[in-house]
Amino acid sequence: MIEAAVETSSFPNPSKPAAPRRREATDPAKPFAEAGVRVQGLTVELGGRLVLDDLSVEVRRGDFITVLGNSGCGKTTLLRYVAGFVPARAGSVWIAGRNVTDTPPHQRNVGLLYQNYALFPHMTVFENVAFGLRARRVAEHAIREGVASALRIVRMEEFSGYRPAQLSGGMQQRIALARALVIKPDVLLLDEPLSALDANLRAAVRAELKTLHEAMPELTVIYVTHDREDALTLSDRVLLLREGKVAQAGTPQELYDRPRDRFVANYLGLANFLPPAAIARALPAAGQLGAATDGGAVCIRPESLRLDDLGPGRLVGRVVRSEWRGSIILITVQIPHTSEPILVEAARRGTPPAAGEDITLSFSPEDCVVVHD
Repeated sequence: MIEAAVETSSFPNPSKPAAPRRREATDPAKPFAEAGVRVQGLTVELGGRLVLDDLSVEVRRGDFITVLGNSGCGKTTLLRYVAGFVPARAGSVWIAGRNVTDTPPHQRNVGLLYQNYALFPHMTVFENVAFGLRARRVAEHAIREGVASALRIVRMEEFSGYRPAQLSGGMQQRIALARALVIKPDVLLLDEPLSALDANLRAAVRAELKTLHEAMPELTVIYVTHDREDALTLSDRVLLLREGKVAQAGTPQELYDRPRDRFVANYLGLANFLPPAAIARALPAAGQLGAATDGGAVCIRPESLRLDDLGPGRLVGRVVRSEWRGSIILITVQIPHTSEPILVEAARRGTPPAAGEDITLSFSPEDCVVVHD
């Protein structure tokens, strides 16, 4: 049924502190009641190419999940399937407890923010934001209240009479976000919304998105990006895709600190991969890490290596180069019995070691994780 009115009282007041986010237990008798979005067995072929291969994922109501991966891995296809714009060879989707597998896009109650914002250039900011409400035949007074509230959330209420061409990229992004929020969606779908922004503006808008979600704790958000900073900063959970399959899913910290394989470790940041034999020599308790067979290696993040001999694990090597990178010094070190040099992130204290200098590095067992190819 088409809504005849829209409530505006449930929009948060940005000037008030956000209420604590609630996490309710799932009732086994109602398997979809607490799921913001659940996708099961999704297989999609486009142009004869398998884009998503038997993919399943559940996003709890109120969660902010980032779908991360390289171009062509299927992340945008997943988003568009949830929105109802991509047909599937197999699979099903539930939104807010409803099976919407065969429901047309305009009846799924999702908010979608595209990479290019897709604002109507001939319409004012007010008319752009009001578009979804007019399509639902909402009463005019409710449209005015809803648009005013949505613009207030994104702090753009004074620009309601402007046209998109008169606004900066960041301002246009806010208007597109207001348009997605004004219909009070069950799930907000964001398709690389920050990719067109410069680095400083991207960081600012990223912080605004995080604040917005904290102010709307019941809003389920699925955010598609290839940028790991977005994933690590914004997400409750990360879904990392690789060639249409889930490479690993979990909290940002789980993926960063305990990657399943080399692909995951490399995608989430700089990583060193050392042969188990090198770790066994450097750390007598290396057996506690488990067997690293069949091409396995021990992953240590560059920031976990220290320029001293105080830790239980010690590596001796020769500096290849030192690079100043603003807040840190990135040091490349060649250690014996390894083909590839390792990286060390050191704080900017004193004079960094020079190329050709022999140094000792230390680390702890908890900084090591066994990964496979």
